[in-house]
Amino acid sequence: MKKKKCFRTAAAAVLFAAAVTIVYLLYRYNYIPHRKYTNEDFGITACRSGRDADGDNIDDQTDILQSAKDYVATKPKYKSNYYAGGYPDDEYGVCTDVVAQALLGAGYDLRFLVDQDIRLHPDDYEMDKADDKIDFRRVKNLKVYFKNNATALTTDITEIDEWQGGDIVIFAGHVGIVSDSRNKKGIPFVIHNAHPLQASYEEDILETWGEIVGHYRIDSSAGCSSQQSGRSQRMLKT
Repeated sequence: MKKKKCFRTAAAAVLFAAAVTIVYLLYRYNYIPHRKYTNEDFGITACRSGRDADGDNIDDQTDILQSAKDYVATKPKYKSNYYAGGYPDDEYGVCTDVVAQALLGAGYDLRFLVDQDIRLHPDDYEMDKADDKIDFRRVKNLKVYFKNNATALTTDITEIDEWQGGDIVIFAGHVGIVSDSRNKKGIPFVIHNAHPLQASYEEDILETWGEIVGHYRIDSSAGCSSQQSGRSQRMLKT
C-alpha cells in the first residue's frame, strides 16, 4: 500500500508540474491573453508628433499606430512572397509588412525611401544589387535605414515612458510597431506578425522576444522625447 501511495503522490506531482509548465508556456507565448493597461495607468502622456505627412489631420505618431492596427485587423497570414508591386497584394505578409503598412498609412512610402537611401548610401547596406521590390521588406535593411534616418531611442525597456505607441522596435531578425497597450509593469505590447502559429497580432513580447537592437521614432518633435538623432532625418518627405 505504501508503494502505491508513493506512486500516486509522485504521479500527482508530475502531473501538477506538467500542468504548471503548460500554463506557463501558454502565458509566456501569449496564448493565454495578458491583461492590458493604458498610458494613463502609469501617468504617461501619449506621444503626439508635430508632423502630418499625409495631411489627414492626424499626427504621424498616432497615424502610424492606427495604421498598424488597421493592417493587422485584416489578419494577414504569415508567408514570405515576392511581389511585382513591392507591397503584398494578397492575404499574406511578414513582420516587415506591418511596419511598411503602418508607415504607408501615415504618408511614408517605405519602398521608395529605403530604395532611395540604398542608392544614395550603398556602402551602408550589405547587398550586391538593389531591388526596390523586396529591399524594404528585409529586417537587416530596415535596421540600417532607421538608424540613419529616424530618431534613435533607448533600448532599455524599464524606461517605460520612452516607449510610445507608434514607435518602431527592431529585434535580431524581427521588427514590429510598439503598441499603446502595456503590461502590468508598464512595458508596451508589440504589434507584429512573426509566424503562422502566433496567438494574436498585438502581444506582450518586448521583454521576452530576444535582444532589442533598435528602437526608433519617425518624429522627435513636440510631445515626443528622444535621446539621439539619425544622420539627417532624411525621411521627412516621400
